Amino acid sequence: MTGTWINVATVLMGSLLGWAFGARLPERVRQTVTTVLGLFTFLLGVSLFMEGIEDPSENLLIPLISLLVGALIGERLGIERWMQAIGAKLEARFAGGSGEIVEGNHFIRGFVTASLLFCVGPMTIIGAIQDGLTGDFQLLAIKSVMDGFASLALASSFGVGVLFSALIVLFYQGGLTLAAAQVQAFVSPHMLAEISVVGGVLLLALAIGPLLELKTIRTANMLPALLVAPLLVILLSILI
Repeated sequence: MTGTWINVATVLMGSLLGWAFGARLPERVRQTVTTVLGLFTFLLGVSLFMEGIEDPSENLLIPLISLLVGALIGERLGIERWMQAIGAKLEARFAGGSGEIVEGNHFIRGFVTASLLFCVGPMTIIGAIQDGLTGDFQLLAIKSVMDGFASLALASSFGVGVLFSALIVLFYQGGLTLAAAQVQAFVSPHMLAEISVVGGVLLLALAIGPLLELKTIRTANMLPALLVAPLLVILLSILI
């Protein structure tokens, strides 16, 4: 869990700094910071997508089906709404909010956006597995630095809601680390390639939606695709 604790610490530190000093920045500066972060996330998504399709075993039908099936599952479960509800309750408990989900609420938007940004992508999965199996947390340490700067930028625009995304990092990434021995037995390079493509698409959706505000996209509802992709790989390996 060493890597996850480092990650949580950098998110907390970056969020506190962004929250403390971000309010002193003019609105136009904060908008520019968010735009830069959105563009970087967009490019990171493209990079992950391209990295995944370079794998010789990659089958683009798998991530396509995964995203479609995952989105249907996510919409049925209402994952985005669930995360917004958690954000609203945290705001009511710690920031004097009403506890209601309000469209455009900075606290909720910061919490959901940061949680997705810090937990989507193969770095989270691979890094957690390495940390859990061998104690090698180097990959998570690199991710921690990136997340720290990202949380600083996000908190300067969205406020204290970003701070609570550290809870999602702790439970999601930490849970993967603790379950690494079981997960490692099933994770193959082919699965990681598919997860990379799906993760890249989710980061693109995150950039286009909450960060750049080009289109409303319920990115959280696509999260089940990260689980559907490796399951499809297993299914196809059995059938073919």
